[in-house]
Amino acid sequence: MTGSAEGQEILPLIQTIFDDRIPFNRMLGLKVESLDLQNPRVRFEMRDELVGNYQRGTLHGGVISTVIDVTGGLVAFIGSQKHLAGEPLEKKLQLFGKLGTIDLRVDYLRPGLGKWFVATGHILRIGRKVAVSRVELHNDRGSLVAVGTGAYVIA
Repeated sequence: MTGSAEGQEILPLIQTIFDDRIPFNRMLGLKVESLDLQNPRVRFEMRDELVGNYQRGTLHGGVISTVIDVTGGLVAFIGSQKHLAGEPLEKKLQLFGKLGTIDLRVDYLRPGLGKWFVATGHILRIGRKVAVSRVELHNDRGSLVAVGTGAYVIA
């Protein structure tokens, strides 16, 4: 997808789908902070429901891996749009129904402490059927909490 008007028309729709129409994203409080075509960002606030270690008040590891997976899928979806240049908007949005995680690896680097967190991703490789993305999760102090690499089916 390029910076063209055609490429930009889908971005507000992607944000609406991601923020408002996916119940799991709403439950976690995930919001698209930026749909920059090279490095989209997803943000969420720390809440009691997301705590894994109640004594330390750290983010649950499952939440960390989920956010990395969801952000990686968003990156794959955005990246896959370049193969659909010239196609109707409806066909471009149909990819949401085909998108799925093939593999995910997460490295937990430090405890998930913070008031809020931001996941930033980018494409490592994209083909016609599979995309591979890399995601970093930082806390509100800019500390790198975890990184992940995911492979996603996009066709």
